[in-house]
Amino acid sequence: MSPGEQAADPQARVIQDSFHCDAGMVRLRPAVDIDLLLLGRIYASTRESEMAQVPWSEEQKLAFLQFQFDAQHRYYVEHFPAATRDVVEINGEAAGRLYLDARPSEIRLIDIALLPEFRGRGIGELLLREILDAGRRSQRAVSIHVEQNNPAMRLYLRLGFAPIEEQGIYHLMRWQPETSQEPS
Repeated sequence: MSPGEQAADPQARVIQDSFHCDAGMVRLRPAVDIDLLLLGRIYASTRESEMAQVPWSEEQKLAFLQFQFDAQHRYYVEHFPAATRDVVEINGEAAGRLYLDARPSEIRLIDIALLPEFRGRGIGELLLREILDAGRRSQRAVSIHVEQNNPAMRLYLRLGFAPIEEQGIYHLMRWQPETSQEPS
């Protein structure tokens, strides 16, 4: 299955595919096979500080990161076959990736990652708020696995995600929409 193969249901897209933010025009486009190199580069950028700590040659680091990306990609495709896998573009320039799995009772945020030059500009928060708005409209929870040391943990907590389970180095976090109260 190619990285861009989407769910058969056209309603599976959780958030709109383009909107404006302070950084410019944000566009989500389905990832396709030609994007695998880009997706691997985005993945590798999330591991830069970790790789700086290991005494390997650049060649060894690149081989390790490629192996890890390939394993992650296969896992996502196998375990989330109906997920949308999008490249995030800002003003037409590739900026990151966003993988979402729309389920009947929840929206699973499989992966959100931005290249370093696009971090800290509010883009990730904007994408998260769009996802939470979709959850609110459809009365579905939003969940994500977050590494304990992920700097974005503070953002998730600020947006109302709560850790519900520890799984090794990851926290399963969930955001619940407010339920509307029926008058009695």
